[in-house]
Amino acid sequence: MSVAVEPALAEALNDYAEIYRQTYGEEQKPEALIPAMLEQFLNSDTGFKRARKLL
Repeated sequence: MSVAVEPALAEALNDYAEIYRQTYGEEQKPEALIPAMLEQFLNSDTGFKRARKLL
């Protein structure tokens, strides 16, 4: 799967990766961080979890 993002979102993701590096002392590319971010988002979306049970 590949995903295209708008330039502003790409910049925000790059900033996120830089803040991650500063916080944890570990350099990660944004594309390595995105899966965990999406997983956290989906796990926190109660409406999605409720609707998914109906599939």
